[in-house]
Order: sequence, then C-alpha cells, then structure tokens
Amino acid sequence: MRTKIIATLGPASEDVRILKGLITNGVRIFRLNFSHGSASDFLPLVSKLRTLEQELQIHITILQDLSGPKIRTGILKKSPLTISIGQEILMGPSELNTKEQENFLPFENKEILKSLSPGDIVRLSDGGLKFEVINRQGELVKLKAFNAGLVSSRKGVSFPGKKTSVTALTEKDRQDLINGLKLGIDAVALSFVQGPEDIASAKAVIDKQGRWVPVIAKLERQVAVERLPEILNIADGIMVARGDLGLECPLSSLPTLQKKIIKACNQAAKPVIVATQMLLSMVTNPMPTRAETTDIANAILDGADCLMLSEETAIGRYPVEAVEYMREIALEAEKLFFEQRTGSIEPKQKGAENFLAYVACQLAEKISAKALVAHTNSGATARLISAGRPSQPIFGLTPSSNVLKYMNFSWGVNPIKIGDEPHDHLQRTQKFVEESSSFNPGDKIVITAGHPKPGQENSPTNLLKIYCK
Repeated sequence: MRTKIIATLGPASEDVRILKGLITNGVRIFRLNFSHGSASDFLPLVSKLRTLEQELQIHITILQDLSGPKIRTGILKKSPLTISIGQEILMGPSELNTKEQENFLPFENKEILKSLSPGDIVRLSDGGLKFEVINRQGELVKLKAFNAGLVSSRKGVSFPGKKTSVTALTEKDRQDLINGLKLGIDAVALSFVQGPEDIASAKAVIDKQGRWVPVIAKLERQVAVERLPEILNIADGIMVARGDLGLECPLSSLPTLQKKIIKACNQAAKPVIVATQMLLSMVTNPMPTRAETTDIANAILDGADCLMLSEETAIGRYPVEAVEYMREIALEAEKLFFEQRTGSIEPKQKGAENFLAYVACQLAEKISAKALVAHTNSGATARLISAGRPSQPIFGLTPSSNVLKYMNFSWGVNPIKIGDEPHDHLQRTQKFVEESSSFNPGDKIVITAGHPKPGQENSPTNLLKIYCK
C-alpha cells in the first residue's frame, strides 16, 4: 500500500494490542490531539509506541496536533437561546449588556468585533446557525439570523473569509509545542493557519529548542486557502481539515476545494493529508457506508498522500477494523490509479532536481525496474519522486532520524535509516541494494544520489544510475 494512514489516539486505542493491530494494518503515523490532552497525558502512549517501534522494526511517526485559537461565545443570560429565522440579536462584550437582555450573544474578543462590517457572515454551533452582520452600535454588532436553531454558552464561532487578529499559535500552543518536543514528537500540525507567518512562528519555537521537525499547516480557514501558494513555500505539508473548512466555505464547494488543494500540493511536492469523517460511521458500526468508501477512493485518485482517521480510532468501537477497511479501499483505488494513468506525473516546477526525479520515474517505467532508491539528506528527492507517482516502490535512504520520520508522510516512500559510511552517497546506496532482501540478483534498480565534486563535502541530488544487483 502506497497511501499512508494516520490514526488519532484516544481511549479506544490506548491498549498495546490495539496499537499493534493498527501498525500491522498499515498505520505509520499516530496523531496526538492536544485539544484533548497535554504532553504528560500522552507520555504512556508515546512510550508504548516507541516500544512497539523497536519490537516490530517499523519506523513510527508521532504527530502532535495543536489546539489553535478556538474562538467561542461567552456565557449566555439564558441557555440555550432559541433563534428563529429573521431574528435580530446583539453580539458584543458581556459588560455592555446593561439591560440584561436575553437576546444578547456575549463575545469578548473586541479586536474581532471591531473588524466586522455589514454584510459579513457569522456562524455558530459548528456552523449550524448562520447570521449576517446588519450594522454596528458602538462596540456592539447587530446580527440577523438566516435559519432557526438553538445556541448555548461557550459555542464555537467562525467568520468565513475574514482574516482575524488572532494568531494560529496561542500561548497554550507554544507551551504544548515545547513540551511535545521534549516528549519526542516527530512532526507538528498547526491549527487555524491564516498565512505563512503562522508557520514561521511555529518554526521559530522549534528552532529555539534546538530541534527540527516538519510543520503541517491545517487548512481550516478560507483565507488560508486563498494564501495557499505562500503557505506551501514554507510549510512542510498540508492537511485538508474538512471539518472547520466546511464551516468557513460553502459545503457545496468543499469537494472542488479539496481537489484544488491536493493538486497544488502534488505540484509543489509537499505531502497532503485529507482528514475528517473519512469513516465516521465506524465509530459505532462495524462496517463503513458506501459513500465513505467512495470518498476514500476519490481522495486517493485525486492524489492524497495520507488519509487521517479521527474519532474512528480515538473513541470508536472498531479502531482496527476501520484501518483494515481503509487499507483495503486504498489498495483497490491504487490499482485503478495505475490502470488509468498514462505515465509519471511531470512536475510543474522546472528545477534540475525536479526534472531528475521525473526522469528517474520515467526510466524506472521504461526498464521495468524493481524499485527506485533515493539517497536524501533532507527528504526532498524522495518527495519529488513520490510526486511523480511511479508504479515501483520508492526507498528513501537517509542518515537523519528527523528526515526518516518526515518521509512517512509521502506517498509510496519506504523510509530507510542508513549509517554515515561509506562517505560516498552512491556507494552507500549501492551497499543498501546489495544487502537488502527486497532485491534479488539480476534486479534493476534506479538510483538517485548526490555526487559532490572533488573538495566538496556534500552535493544536492545530481546523479541518476541504473544499478543491476
């Protein structure tokens, strides 16, 4: 299976037997949701995963998912508040509700309130209630309801298409990230990203701790989708977080947005994760719906590198079965992908390394190579080859433990840890082929590596070779 599976950990998946079942069925990345726990809470799980990693000799990536700035209403005078179509209510700081009105929505973020203008949309209760800003009354905003429903205290609020003054990396996130790095996380997902500056802030915290881990930008805001090219320049991967993104954008546009985001990520050779409600029915049912199986297959055919399970493995009754179904669907979708494709995918960017990776994929196809083997110090070459979607397995060789865990996010890449000897990268790669049980005598392998000039210590990938074992 070339598609990577991410499983969220929770009460349903804490047992070692369950964790082993998830790994055996293809999970290589485990998500720790810091909206529901702290580093100390996750310590026992991390310890179990590291023990299984050694026991099974499989490289496991631990992904820390930060909470982000969840924007909520305050405490209502009367909860729940019944909303009818066309009803007008006031929203603003609770201290301004001097008349103790019941039709008053307390909201304490004055900076966001100041940014709202007539015509702006406000959504409450996970998008179930939709309002339009009619006018302003000083620090108060008057809203008109589009639909009917109930709203209770401390409900999430979203402002579709509006760039807010709230940064993606809160003080809680900063501390959680520092503690997560000490815990030994291998990657971090940043929630409610609005632009590249949010990714830069997270990377600065990581740098200060003397570490490097990839930062995944979660696309949950419409403004982030609009700034995707800028975000792709700095982020190490993208997550299509369909839950909150579906509140920010019209639900009817979500399928096309997903396709556009995946395509942009493929062209940039950055891993892309599709998340939210992939197999939601399996939280309580032993098998998925027909629509869910189709959703998974379409995400793979569109070019997703990873698929993420959330409640299904965190609190669901059938965590291992959910992964089994996802694996089976992925294998069938990949068969169709190779039947339909006309050749390796040509990169949009025209740099030398991009072209070399593309030619490596083409060459592997023409000579019916057993595999592609890439020596990489940063993971870039393996990602570029992965973006070409070759039919052959990809082996990404690296001496870096951080890069090793990062390569788990890339479609079709098998991460392999190698030593520093021999010094020559090509010799290291050939040594791996000769010693690996994955290859038989006579197998042809396409190798990429960096071959430095005399006097040079290192070199970017600049060499392509057909190697016969």
